[in-house]
Amino acid sequence: MSIRARFRLKYPDFALDVDLDLPGYGVSALFGPSGCGKTSLLRCMAGLTRASEGRFIVNGEIWQDGATFMPVHQRSVGFVFQDAGLFGHLSVRQNLLYGRARLPAAVRRVEFGHAIELLGIGHLLERAPKGLSGGERQRVAIARSLLASPRLLLLDEPLAALDVARKNEFMPYLERLHHELDMPIVLVSHAPDEVARLADFIVVMDAGRALAAGPLAETLARVDLPIRLGEEAGVVLDAVIAERDSGWHLARVGFPGGSLWVRDGGHAAGHPVRIRILARDVSIALEQVHGTSILNCLPAIVDQLGDDAHPALTLVRLQLGPSFLVARLTRRSAASLDLLPGKPVWVQIKAVALVG
Repeated sequence: MSIRARFRLKYPDFALDVDLDLPGYGVSALFGPSGCGKTSLLRCMAGLTRASEGRFIVNGEIWQDGATFMPVHQRSVGFVFQDAGLFGHLSVRQNLLYGRARLPAAVRRVEFGHAIELLGIGHLLERAPKGLSGGERQRVAIARSLLASPRLLLLDEPLAALDVARKNEFMPYLERLHHELDMPIVLVSHAPDEVARLADFIVVMDAGRALAAGPLAETLARVDLPIRLGEEAGVVLDAVIAERDSGWHLARVGFPGGSLWVRDGGHAAGHPVRIRILARDVSIALEQVHGTSILNCLPAIVDQLGDDAHPALTLVRLQLGPSFLVARLTRRSAASLDLLPGKPVWVQIKAVALVG
């Protein structure tokens, strides 16, 4: 299964030119700064904007090519904007049923009760949209889209209008969509923490072009991308809880290439988790360090060095078995350690975040 997206679109002051192959499952994130073309690309996928040159194929079904342009109302797509766009004169239940009533029973792929349970909105059904919080409105909007049984779900920065507390409440519902639905999701975001927690595949965009596209862990570990994440540069690894130390409220997570101690998130041993390690929290030594407060010290091999945004800094990619980390060092430090590809080193990791 795959999604083929080829679009060219020109405005007086902006041009979109992308050629992408996305997986036809999981969450693909369109990531980049404001104005880079993420929403324009999403609108082309939805059929809301007609690109002058376009080819869009969703798991074998042609939605657009040189001879075909399927209008938005014929595309099996769900689209959720930053603004939930609920009908204010209808209750939550009526909003949910509005589009579903027009859908033949034979093609309904998502049951009403499942959508309600998935988004945790059963207690909101008789309420009016004006009485909902921003996060609740977005959950209702997503449920409404799901009840249209789309073959593709497009989310345009659904968390952008939420404060940190509401975002943290909302995120688990998006994770459930990811894990429980057999439906590809394309998510627009400019927030690295959202992408780290939710995405399987990432497209890094800038100035209307895709600078890189690939599996999340592999792409974030690259040090040759022309777009930089600043303090947010780092990697994401899939891991599993290996053991818990209840006395110190810590857990050891194992990943291909090693294991790390993290704060205990309450998961049982054997539970799969996702961890995020920022480049600023990784340091390098030539020998194993003892007598330090840093719990995590692992052997690694220098794989690659790349430029950072400031000329005083460099990014170092480090290989731990089949996995990779990225460290941010001053060029002076890299030179004093004589870091070159293939050199064995020890990495100290000051902080590891469980993100999912």
